[in-house]
Amino acid sequence: MGLVFFDKLKKLDVVLGSQSPRRKKLLEDLGLPFRVWAIPGDEHFPSGLKGAEVAGYLSKEKAVPFIPQLSSDTILITADTIVVCGNNILNKANTEQNASEMLKLLSGEKHQVITGVSLTSVSDQKTFCEVSNVHFYPLTNEEISVYIETCKPFDKAGAYGIQEWIGSVGVDKIEGSYHNIVGLPVARLYRELKDFYAANFAFLDH
Repeated sequence: MGLVFFDKLKKLDVVLGSQSPRRKKLLEDLGLPFRVWAIPGDEHFPSGLKGAEVAGYLSKEKAVPFIPQLSSDTILITADTIVVCGNNILNKANTEQNASEMLKLLSGEKHQVITGVSLTSVSDQKTFCEVSNVHFYPLTNEEISVYIETCKPFDKAGAYGIQEWIGSVGVDKIEGSYHNIVGLPVARLYRELKDFYAANFAFLDH
């Protein structure tokens, strides 16, 4: 990718702090120069937080184990995606029954997919959240069971991946960023990275 900004980032160590193959693929498709460095983190959050507060909190918490090991030329990208349906915050399902309960809750309803993203350097951190609305058609018990058995969506918030079969047959419409629903709002991330670079690393241009 021949973008001047990406050439500037090649001077730095851009790190995706995530084990998610979907986030890795989205950054690769963007053409961003980066490497993956995964450190498992805690996904618990204080009970008083709501919606975007949860996603932002978790994205910052995921950066914590990396911070003592960052170099002066590192930009760390961490992210967390949650699904909110009514008053329910849905993170990852841990059993087939749990996944089935989540999908039955989403069936025929509108929900929000919220991704919190944190950009961290040795001297600065910036966190932002992107919100997309997803409207599901009603799903039958058979459709839910087949999807869970086939795709094993236990590593996904809300127990589904919009890029998988359930997205093809179950999603009526979306409002907002599709890539955010997959797991990373890359258009917003691109712009936030440019601002973060300008605020913290512009001295490298001189």
